[in-house]
Amino acid sequence: MDAREIRRMKPELSRYLNRFADCFARKDTRAHLPVYVEGQLSDLPRKSAEPIALAAGVPVRTLQEFLSQLRWDEDAVRTRLQNLVASEHASPHSIGIIDETSDVKKGTKTPGVQRQWCGCSGKTENCIVTVHLAYAVDDFHCLLDGELFLPESWSEDRPRCQEAGIPDELVYRPKWEIALEQYDRAITNGIEFDWLTFDEGYGSKGPFLKSLSERSQKYVAEVSVSMTGWLTPPKVTSQRSQRRGRPARVPRLTKDSSRPQRIDELLIQHPMLRDQAWKKYRIKDGAKGPMVWEVKHAMLIRPTKQGLPDEQVHLLVARNVLDETEVKFFLSNAPEKTPVTTLLMVAFSRWRVERCFQDQKQDIGLDAWEGRRYLGLKRHLILSSISYLFLVRMRTKLREKKSRTDDLSVA
Repeated sequence: MDAREIRRMKPELSRYLNRFADCFARKDTRAHLPVYVEGQLSDLPRKSAEPIALAAGVPVRTLQEFLSQLRWDEDAVRTRLQNLVASEHASPHSIGIIDETSDVKKGTKTPGVQRQWCGCSGKTENCIVTVHLAYAVDDFHCLLDGELFLPESWSEDRPRCQEAGIPDELVYRPKWEIALEQYDRAITNGIEFDWLTFDEGYGSKGPFLKSLSERSQKYVAEVSVSMTGWLTPPKVTSQRSQRRGRPARVPRLTKDSSRPQRIDELLIQHPMLRDQAWKKYRIKDGAKGPMVWEVKHAMLIRPTKQGLPDEQVHLLVARNVLDETEVKFFLSNAPEKTPVTTLLMVAFSRWRVERCFQDQKQDIGLDAWEGRRYLGLKRHLILSSISYLFLVRMRTKLREKKSRTDDLSVA
């Protein structure tokens, strides 16, 4: 957006930001909110605090302090954002998407920075990684939450964490635990997800899938080929334990039962998948034409830690028609009668969060944060979601206005 468009939208932007006003105790602190958001929505080539402040004619240090030092309730701002999405964009067909993004950073002072896999550059690089939860329904999508992934090297160096303002309670956690915390927070704030989906970095974590099932949350998860299970139910028997006292029966697999197999082995060896014909599905229309994948489907029985049969889930094997070497495996805990078309629609919805990342980096400046304090990064992530939500709502409104114009009869 250029300055003229921002001015035209300013009354609506003011009404929108007023919904977050009570999260700021002081009026002078609250006055920095529109400055930062308008800067993120502007056409500035770089959208860190310094160029935003200079463009707005305010002291650079003041805007930097707004992010990292001044007192305001950033958690309440995030809660209000989620309340707003829950009340005004609710749908029985909503999809939650979990993913992470990374930003290249120089030096050693940025919170959480280290040499690690950097998705945005496709190689190991000095960067930070943040975990996010997105919300999508119909043509609407936005980011609900974001949190820094703190590497173990940082977590074990508490003096370094203190220097960066990282609180003592923030320690290393696997990314799936961060994602689960974000999910629980969104549910508490009124968000309802019909489905949840995520890539194999999260889908291959058994405790994460188990936690979602315990919460009665349907998911479609991409998983790695090392995931194991049975297509044919194994036989289980019980034997009495040899412990003292009253003997207890301990379940175990019978001697003639097969052990769980990797899902890529099942695809090649088990007749249920091996002899099943590939069925083509048109996933969606992309910029280069229709996206078509061919699929095989079966019900898979997952093993417990003890190697016994546990939950039964959908197994989808999807192969790209244009490149048969590209094969994806998905699991879902949806009811057995759920159509494969529905599972595929959810499985291939992850482009929505990738679009959120792309838009926020190009249009909002998600990757433009420059600072050394954790609080500044946390607030930047939240404010970027605030700015993006406004942008998405305005785009939707303008699209609806154009559609009404296009519906008029013409010669």
